[in-house]
Amino acid sequence: MITLNEQRGSGLKYSLEQIMEIIQQGNTEKGLELLNEFEKEADHQQQYDLVQLYNELGRPDKAEPLVQYLIQNYPDEGELLTTAAETAIDMDKEDEAIEWLLEVDKKDEAFLQAQMLLADLYQLQGLDEVAESKLKAALQEAPEEPVLLAGLGDYYLEQGDFSKSIPYLKQAERQGFEFPEGSLDLRLAEAYSSTGNFEDAMSYYEKGIKEKQEPQALFGYGYTALQVSDYQTASKQLEELKAMDPEFVTLYPYLVRAYEGVEHFDQALKTAEDGLSVDEFNDQLFLEAGKLHMALDDQSSSEKRLREALSLNPANRDAAFAVLELWHTQEDYESMIDLVSYLKDIKEDDPGLDWYLGKAQWGEEDFNKALETYKGIQQEYTENELFLEDYGRLLLELGYREQALRHFRSVLSIDPANTEIQELVTDLEDSGM
Repeated sequence: MITLNEQRGSGLKYSLEQIMEIIQQGNTEKGLELLNEFEKEADHQQQYDLVQLYNELGRPDKAEPLVQYLIQNYPDEGELLTTAAETAIDMDKEDEAIEWLLEVDKKDEAFLQAQMLLADLYQLQGLDEVAESKLKAALQEAPEEPVLLAGLGDYYLEQGDFSKSIPYLKQAERQGFEFPEGSLDLRLAEAYSSTGNFEDAMSYYEKGIKEKQEPQALFGYGYTALQVSDYQTASKQLEELKAMDPEFVTLYPYLVRAYEGVEHFDQALKTAEDGLSVDEFNDQLFLEAGKLHMALDDQSSSEKRLREALSLNPANRDAAFAVLELWHTQEDYESMIDLVSYLKDIKEDDPGLDWYLGKAQWGEEDFNKALETYKGIQQEYTENELFLEDYGRLLLELGYREQALRHFRSVLSIDPANTEIQELVTDLEDSGM
């Protein structure tokens, strides 16, 4: 706290504490009148305290002229300059705030705070590199300062540069730093999860969520738990998030997967449908609902949901493959060909679509077209056991036994334990191939 030298104020009828009590009792108008009287009689130190109080009360318009008056008397006082900057920020005068902060001397105790405020302001203005340089400059002056270490780590976290954020946040953790708002543990959890270090992230989420239960943290914890197949923890965190904020639409597909992981398919389906009541244009939720209806042997509802997913987003490949697989089991080859043709017309190209096209042509006994289709994509699937077996069986059906045998041998090179193909290869070889 700064100490300002002028001594006056002996004629004050009320202290700031007493006036604050009057305001807290609901007598705001009277309290503000008393603050005006206080300002006229106050010495410089009391005027500075009044500036702080005005800012706390959300009256930067009252604080501004007073802090500027004090700066005229103490132009080199860094804490006054940072207070003037904070007041200007509250009045949306960012450029003015920057001017005040740039005046803080490097040797002043308030220099570090000024650099952090400058970094925040430059970041707000989209000048990220300048913001980073200010934080680094301050850290050079005080390399062990936990506030700066945490500030730089938090800056990189906000920038999405998670690997850079971790060393600074870890150093701040070792210094015993705690954020006034939010949680250092949760920040580290987010950084570790975003860099794929899910086990480390889990331990930080477990600690951090006890400090502060907030929607984004619950979601991050649930998401991370899914990555390590801890479905119980994932469902617990995401259930709490759903209870806290049912409009948090991103949670629903992940909660569905958590329930699927513990084979609670009815709950998973209900969750998908709950999500659709929140966001009726979420193609991913339509996909999840369609897959769950399929798992529960409701093919009609499954097809309906999968069609809805594709109507919302024709680029949803998972939905396309799911409905194509459904039609294949139903031997609805015409629908398969129509869908693949439509998707190709709108430039949705994928060798998997051609594979399903070939299956449909084969099903319709249009063997020449099927053979041409399979041949056209075989280079995409040279290491795909299922494709190689599929193609081999088509070739075998058409009498191309030598080519079929070559594909079956390729299957065995990938999976020597495939007894069915082993027997098929033996039979072909014994027959003189």
